[in-house]
Amino acid sequence: MFRVSPGSTTRSQQESDRRDLGGAPPTTTSCEDPEAAPGSANYRTVALIIACAMFMEAFDATVLATALPTMALEFHRPAPQMGIALTAYLLALAMLIPASGAAADRFGALRVFRAAIALFVLGSLACGLASNLAAFAVARFVQGIGGAMMMPVGRLVLLRSVAKRDMVSAMSWLLVPAHIGPMVGPPIGGAITAYLGWRWIFWLNVPIGLLGIMLAGRFLADVREPWAGRFDLVGFVLSATSLGCLLVGFEATSWPGAVRFAAALIAIGAASGALYLRHAAGRVIPILDPSLLGVPTFRLSMIGGSLTRITSGAQPFLQPLLMQVAFGMSAVGSGLMTLATAIGFFVMKGVSASLLRRLGYRHGLVLMGLLSSSTYAVCGLFRPGWPLPVMFAVMLVSGFLMSFQFTAYNTIAYDEIDSARMSAATSFYSTFQQLALSFGVCTASTALHISMVLSGHVVPAFGDFAAAFWTITAISATALFANLRFDRDAGAELAGR
Repeated sequence: MFRVSPGSTTRSQQESDRRDLGGAPPTTTSCEDPEAAPGSANYRTVALIIACAMFMEAFDATVLATALPTMALEFHRPAPQMGIALTAYLLALAMLIPASGAAADRFGALRVFRAAIALFVLGSLACGLASNLAAFAVARFVQGIGGAMMMPVGRLVLLRSVAKRDMVSAMSWLLVPAHIGPMVGPPIGGAITAYLGWRWIFWLNVPIGLLGIMLAGRFLADVREPWAGRFDLVGFVLSATSLGCLLVGFEATSWPGAVRFAAALIAIGAASGALYLRHAAGRVIPILDPSLLGVPTFRLSMIGGSLTRITSGAQPFLQPLLMQVAFGMSAVGSGLMTLATAIGFFVMKGVSASLLRRLGYRHGLVLMGLLSSSTYAVCGLFRPGWPLPVMFAVMLVSGFLMSFQFTAYNTIAYDEIDSARMSAATSFYSTFQQLALSFGVCTASTALHISMVLSGHVVPAFGDFAAAFWTITAISATALFANLRFDRDAGAELAGR
């Protein structure tokens, strides 16, 4: 399926990777078995099943923000205390994502993926039944454990189930629902909270999750690598401490009066990270493998992709806030405007493969990255005199261009990764992807706050939003330097060139 190190596979094995899966029932196979390696006839089905699970997770994350004020009233708590519901989920992601690759290799990617959906569904059911904030926070932590396994293991299932020639198209199908979720979450969440009650936000996950478990068992193959070592418990504890403190610390920078707390968490996270790197250097199979950064396409994709994802993390935070606070729109009206970005993601799905075939990865990422940064910067110029259709069009183009970048980064990252290291690579990549998204939110929030302080504003004005948009743009634009370092022929087979 993907490029392997010399001598690790034969011609017959490479040819077997091109065979079609057809309608064969799922089986537990090894990537080293040439007769068992699945092909790509069913890649759209594979991608959409995994994408639905990711949509469920991404949708929940943004819907909850809309419902928190209503929930605070029902739980008889001040609204700021409801932040623990977001933090509990974030903490579970930080702790468990690094272990996802090892779990997939030990128990099988398909088995872990289905178990993750089941855990997410159970957590959703418990969220809907919670009678107080403490119970809700515990339920959200359980949801987070399921989400931590669902995201990287779902990507791993796709990478091991789809032939290389179809990977760009499959990844396009996978990413669209995952990015539409945060965009449609606020308006749909507002409607559900207003007409059905906030508990239905979580109960709706139950039938979707059960259907996903059934379809995964029917259509996905359980392709795995042989389990080759003991679980890295010390590495797990150090990485969980580091990532948990960093993620919560980033989030805490936007909490009122929590600057010292956030700084302490970030310092602990950095120290734990340094200890982890020292530990990993002496391990054959560390839980997060820094040696993966020695693979050029993986390293450049992770750097460029992480910088670009800062924009993706900030966008669902900044755009709805701009529409509601500065333009005075309702939550539903704001949500309808931000749907433009989701539409742009969807439109790109049909043309990303042909664009990559024409431009190649290096030229495509450089060109689309520059255009994407320029378009996102235009959002900082939005003012009441702008016609709504024009703003909608700018946001649509922004989503279109970002969609291309994420499709490219998420495929080129694994071009030179051999099948034995695929699970480790997905865990590593997903971990830093989550860090970048969280950093995007806290950077946007911090830039907005600093601008308000400097301008003496109690409520953010258009100039404050412009400062936040342009700060995010400046950071994400530095991905250009990583994109320029890609080889001109990088990913040629993936792009069909």
